[in-house]
Amino acid sequence: MKQLLTPHNYKQKLIRFIAGSFLSLIIGLGLVAAPANATGVYDLPALSAGSSTWTIDLADVISKANESKLNSEFKQLAQKTGNEVRMVAIRRLDFDETIDSFADKLFASWYSTPAEQANQTLLVMDTLSNGTAIRTGEAIKKIMSDEIAQSVASETIAIPLREGSKYNQAFLGAGDRLVAVLSGQNDPGPPSEQQINIEGTFTTAEETDDRSATVWVVVLLVLATAIPMATYFWYVGLPGR
Repeated sequence: MKQLLTPHNYKQKLIRFIAGSFLSLIIGLGLVAAPANATGVYDLPALSAGSSTWTIDLADVISKANESKLNSEFKQLAQKTGNEVRMVAIRRLDFDETIDSFADKLFASWYSTPAEQANQTLLVMDTLSNGTAIRTGEAIKKIMSDEIAQSVASETIAIPLREGSKYNQAFLGAGDRLVAVLSGQNDPGPPSEQQINIEGTFTTAEETDDRSATVWVVVLLVLATAIPMATYFWYVGLPGR
């Protein structure tokens, strides 16, 4: 026998329905508001000395042609000298990471022993802050001083970015400089920095992402309020009817 829907039961079911809708929207709101595309060390592929992967661009800032050029240069360097260079670009770091802690963990994860680390150079960047860090093994330090390595990160990479987010130029310049030094050639040095920079008027990718996230937050907040109210009036009717 069908159970009659009393006013009391009806209100309980309506409240549960509204609460469920509101909770679903809040969960969706939390997912949208959370930092997008944050990357930790274990989100990257597991590599080791001798691996055939040379560049990892999770931030999509290096063109395919330039990524192929870097891969070719680093492969030839490894074949000729035994010195290996790898570059990693990520969108943003986990909230509790710095670019230096990320580089330390990734270097230790990929090359777990001093012997494996000896001939390795690792350059990492997060494009949200353009923070860059470089790590080198002991054999590399005999060829390329820490001063040159830090100059690659703080000048060769950073100068093109300050002049207009020129990521391709930054990575290609760093690749050329690292290959030259690790091949035993003279250090070509960092690029010269322009004295007058015209500020760009175009919205950056990060600003676009942040604005899109803000719009979604507002939309979901409106829906979280409007849907339960609309549902309630749909079932009980407008006041005064």
